[in-house]
Amino acid sequence: MKVKTILVSQPEPKVENSPYFELEEKQKIKIDFIPFIHVEGVSSKEVRQQKVDLTKYSAIILTSRNAVDHFFRIAEDLRFKVPDTLKYFCLSEAVAYYLQKYVVYRKRKIYVGKRTFADLSPLIKKYKNEKFLLPSSDMLKPDVPKTLNKLGVEWKQATFYKTVVSDLSHLRDVTYDILVFFSPSGIKSLFENFPDFEQKETKIAVFGNTTIKAAKEHGLTVNIKAPTPDTPSMTMALQKYIAEVNKK
Repeated sequence: MKVKTILVSQPEPKVENSPYFELEEKQKIKIDFIPFIHVEGVSSKEVRQQKVDLTKYSAIILTSRNAVDHFFRIAEDLRFKVPDTLKYFCLSEAVAYYLQKYVVYRKRKIYVGKRTFADLSPLIKKYKNEKFLLPSSDMLKPDVPKTLNKLGVEWKQATFYKTVVSDLSHLRDVTYDILVFFSPSGIKSLFENFPDFEQKETKIAVFGNTTIKAAKEHGLTVNIKAPTPDTPSMTMALQKYIAEVNKK
């Protein structure tokens, strides 16, 4: 079966030169972007109920742009003036640069990891006398608390935002040749929206082992996987698959 339509369960890329647009043009296919999950902030009252006192922390660990947005949102709601002395430990350069939306970057103490939490841990260990706050979603990767506990630092996790299943009822009568997933939450959303979903001729593309596991647990057949040595990105995996099936 030739591929003509793809649904990616994420927001549309904001960059003009996204490889998805290139793929669309090159293979003469249609790609739609619809997020299957979205983030909602929790209230300042809910944060207080988690026994979080922002005045007690000298350092903050930021693992995503969402964490940045919701930390400053809660700080504003609680009328907490973020001190200039606060130390920021950012998972990546992208997260660190995003801080500029809220603070004068060059005047703050900002420590940046390369990409993974393991990359950031030596910097946290170096400042082990600080009191760390980790504002996160309700779906924190298990390696994060494990790593912090191993470092022996004083830290507290607090849920500042939640991952919520999006309403996909408008897709009930729409079919796509390929559905693309990047997280177990995306798979969960599919079945919460459509409990009677049957794969039939639809091909399933997934990114990452945890997503593959979730797909299989829900009885889906995974047709396209990434990353692999040959196809380190999802667009490369899609390109390879489409080139093969559309050639036939």
